[in-house]
Amino acid sequence: MQRKFSLAIIPAIAIAIALGFTSIGIANDDLGAGAEAPDFELSDQDGQLHSLEDYRDQWVVLYFYPKNGTPGCTTEACEFRDNIFAFRDLNTQILGVSLDDVESHKAFAEEHGLPFPLLADIDGTTSTAYGVKTRMFGMTVAKRQTFIIRPNGIIAKHYSKVDPEEHSDEVLADLRELGAGT
Repeated sequence: MQRKFSLAIIPAIAIAIALGFTSIGIANDDLGAGAEAPDFELSDQDGQLHSLEDYRDQWVVLYFYPKNGTPGCTTEACEFRDNIFAFRDLNTQILGVSLDDVESHKAFAEEHGLPFPLLADIDGTTSTAYGVKTRMFGMTVAKRQTFIIRPNGIIAKHYSKVDPEEHSDEVLADLRELGAGT
C-alpha cells in the first residue's frame, strides 16, 4: 500500500514543479510581427501614467523583465541606458515593464540613472496581454522578452529569448534594419 502511494505522488509532484515554471493566465502566442500591440495604461517610477497610444508617433521598445535589482535585469536596463542617445536618434522610446511597484521602480531607476520610464504592471494585466506573465521560484513575474512596436501600433519584432548583455545592441541593429528614424 505504501509503495502505491509513493508512486502515485510522483506525477503530482512533477506537475506541481512544472507549473512553477510555466506561464499563468492567458498566453498570447499571436503577438508576433504584424500583430496589433495591446494597449496599456501603467504608472512609471514617478507615478505618471503611460499608454501605448502616447507613443503613436514613435517606435517603442517595450521590454519586460522579471525583477528590479537582480543581476540580469540590472545589466539589461543599464545597456539600454548606455545606448539611450542611439535610440533617441532612431525616434525610439524605451519602456521597461515588470510586476514591481512604483516605489521599487523609482529606487531602481535612481540607483542606475535610468533615463526612460519603468512601468509598474502590479496586477500583471499587461504582462498577461503580451503573453509574458509566468511563475518562477514561487513568484509571479514577467518573462524577459521584448517587443519592437512600430509608430502605428503594429509589432515589428518579438524577442522571446534575450541575452541581457547583448540585447540593446541587437535591438538597435534591428531598428535600423526596420527603417526606424528615417
